[in-house]
Amino acid sequence: MHHNFLFDLDQTLLDFHASEYKALGIVLRENGFSFSDEIYRAFKAYNQSLWLELEKGTISRTELFTRRFREVFRLCGGDAAGPDPLKVNDEFIRTMSVNGVLLDGALEFVEKVKSGIPDARIYIASNGATVNAKGRIASTGLDRYIDGLFVSEDMGVAKPAAAFFDICLAKIGEPRKTCIMIGDSLSSDMLGAKNASLDSVWFMPTGDIRAAMEAYDINACASSYDELYGILSRWAAAADSR
Repeated sequence: MHHNFLFDLDQTLLDFHASEYKALGIVLRENGFSFSDEIYRAFKAYNQSLWLELEKGTISRTELFTRRFREVFRLCGGDAAGPDPLKVNDEFIRTMSVNGVLLDGALEFVEKVKSGIPDARIYIASNGATVNAKGRIASTGLDRYIDGLFVSEDMGVAKPAAAFFDICLAKIGEPRKTCIMIGDSLSSDMLGAKNASLDSVWFMPTGDIRAAMEAYDINACASSYDELYGILSRWAAAADSR
């Protein structure tokens, strides 16, 4: 048996917002629109609200991609009959995929997990577009340490659905007790782990931490990679003794 670590990607290992900011500026300017910090902040807030709707199952991925760029065209004062929002969305995803940005210390951390925890396997469990995830992982060198990639676009189901994790576990081929989910999001990562009866670590927690841990049955919290490494090492050692 292995120690199977399922990591969320964005804001857990990669700086999604840095890549998003750069890519959005590039594609908007290439399509004749202006770009500013204000436009990015509005896009970011609206995009996050749409992803929450997707997690709840109230909109589809196509609706999300269409609505987010129709909104940004409006913010930029563009013509409603202008560029195809899905075409611009594809350009945006391709641009992000070659502009991956690591969170500080992330690469050293995954290298340490692979070398320091016996029988460690690292998997990515992410909601989003496959080309975006694969491209950013490769562009940052994370691919050298990844044993498998689970992306909602390929799987046809997204976190926090238990079915997402059922597919992960079937492909990993080892018992549920050998797997632990690590991520920053309560609504997808921690709720998903709870729905799938997996152990979990909430990375970079904010707000009422104690209440969230109780509500989502979170096993541990970590505010740094050093702290996270210690938690995962102890979890693996405890698993070996069971």
